[in-house]
Amino acid sequence: MSNLITVGLDGSSAGSAAAGWAANEAELRGAALELVHAEDWAQYGPFAAPLPEPRPQWAEDLLALTRDRLLRDHGTLDISTRGTSGLTASKVLASSAAEADLLVLGSRGLGAVAGFVVGSTASATIPETETPVALVRSVDGQDQPPGPADGAGPVVLGVDLRSNCDRLFAFACEEADRRACPLVVVHGWSLPPVFSYAPHLDPGVAREMADGLETTLRGLLRPWEQKYPRLAVDARVVIGQPAIQILDAASGAALVVVGRRNRRPALGGRIGPITHAVMHHATSPVAIVAHD
Repeated sequence: MSNLITVGLDGSSAGSAAAGWAANEAELRGAALELVHAEDWAQYGPFAAPLPEPRPQWAEDLLALTRDRLLRDHGTLDISTRGTSGLTASKVLASSAAEADLLVLGSRGLGAVAGFVVGSTASATIPETETPVALVRSVDGQDQPPGPADGAGPVVLGVDLRSNCDRLFAFACEEADRRACPLVVVHGWSLPPVFSYAPHLDPGVAREMADGLETTLRGLLRPWEQKYPRLAVDARVVIGQPAIQILDAASGAALVVVGRRNRRPALGGRIGPITHAVMHHATSPVAIVAHD
């Protein structure tokens, strides 16, 4: 591990909130922090709003001012800056993430009910890297990231028991352990269509299937509970759409963790529908972890 966290800056309030969250995370990990600004000329059309100063100077000032602000609150952090121009922002960020343990990006907030919209740069970057990516939105357009008022929210992990969950468990357990907060593990499921009428004929069918899934989840969690004996784990197997169940459990969470299949199809990587829904509607920071 490089013991480095990288955060992408674009001058928005969400980017500033992401930098603040990343600084807190770096302190928790005892890691260095790198601030990156990728000047993607292609995204600015001929009618883009002019800046009060040339873009290279604006980008340099953005990095310097953000670094100074973070050092005022986190004086012991090792903070470096890096700016690039003329390259696609997503490519620069994905390249930067290859050298980091975590990439942090901002997302435009739409309010507590609507959640947030993940911008095109973040959406393009996530499938390009195997490094975990954390998405952070600002609160009401301010520079502060969201979070529980008392700072005691859990880490919420959404899992698909049909997938290899080891990378997800490792990331979520480490995050919950360093925060000394509970870990809530959620698996949402539905009866297969062939059993759609079974609960009406035999109410025990759904309970029997749920018991089997709970046994499977507990078995997967057992090695991690042994590795983190102080960690309080709340395992939930619930009937319903997985994204909705994860979002329901994530209310007031310190961090939400979801997975992304590590696939490289001919047309590029993709983000699954459950992760996509959580990314766009969770009000807490969301970490996307690539897995097999």
